[in-house]
Amino acid sequence: MIALAPVSGLYGLAMKTRRAFYRSGIFATHELGAPVISVGNLTTGGTGKTPLVEWIARELAKRQRRVCILTRGYGRANEKDRVLVADGKRILSTPVLAGDEPFLLAEKLLNKAAIISAADRTSAARWAVDNLKSDVFLLDDGFQNLRIARSLDIVTIDAMNPWGNRWLLPAGRLREPVAELARADCIVITRADDKNRGERLQSKIAKFTHKPVLLSRMMVSDVRPTQTSSTGMSQPLKATPVAVFCGIGNSTAFFCQLRNAGYNVVHTEAFRDHHIYKQADINRLSRESIAKGAKVVLTTAKDEVKLRALNFELPCYVVDITIEIEDDDKLNEMIDDALREGPGQSQE
Repeated sequence: MIALAPVSGLYGLAMKTRRAFYRSGIFATHELGAPVISVGNLTTGGTGKTPLVEWIARELAKRQRRVCILTRGYGRANEKDRVLVADGKRILSTPVLAGDEPFLLAEKLLNKAAIISAADRTSAARWAVDNLKSDVFLLDDGFQNLRIARSLDIVTIDAMNPWGNRWLLPAGRLREPVAELARADCIVITRADDKNRGERLQSKIAKFTHKPVLLSRMMVSDVRPTQTSSTGMSQPLKATPVAVFCGIGNSTAFFCQLRNAGYNVVHTEAFRDHHIYKQADINRLSRESIAKGAKVVLTTAKDEVKLRALNFELPCYVVDITIEIEDDDKLNEMIDDALREGPGQSQE
């Protein structure tokens, strides 16, 4: 970490200069012709953005809005390509071309939202206005995307590990200093199952911003067999030794959630985020799981979309996660305000 400290200093200076250029107008901020709700974070790794994006998309669909989610689609085959993942009615791509998270959102939000994976999300949005008649955009992982004006800027912070080691990249996990939370319109603390911990974090965040800070929890909404499961279960899952694997930004949080929910976890394996699975991975995982006494393997929905062509020796189940927001009325009020404002406003 100490060896990387000078590089972190240079990174921080570059980011500070970039923000100053946008504030001064040297770099242009673009309006998309429709309200923009951004969901982002200050750190690398998983902070629970995707469940929140899904939650907001469902709320917008209830309002009869033509929702389009703009995402980079990390881990896809060619991140420079623009890919129409779903047009609001049909899924038009694959996990390899779209990226695992965009494809998962397309399945979960079928008939509720269009999804586009694109490096240039400004031009993708304009295409969506012209071709899909989109009238509201959800900007996934958008806090650092100052090129796009937004009507509502939401930042997610993981209560279990909010700042990492408090160093900027590459020495730490912070993309920007914590003081930049002042730019956000709303903070959503995720994984705040321990309410005392969440409230302490609320107090710390209040030193940087007076905007609303909401608590939320990740909840297991369903545990279902995958399409590749070889056999069914004859006893309750919680009474069965299980192995758990995933390739997500915060694997530790997923493992802890299942243990806290009462699952008998005898083996875990964390792959890198957005890992593309091969049959050899699953064969090795199966051998190691059986050796540890596991009778079942569990994984995330994000991982499952990339496993459907692979075979498992043990029954494999998917754990579906949803977000529960403590003061959802407040967030819905902010969403309504953003929709009334119309197209995104320029950054301060």
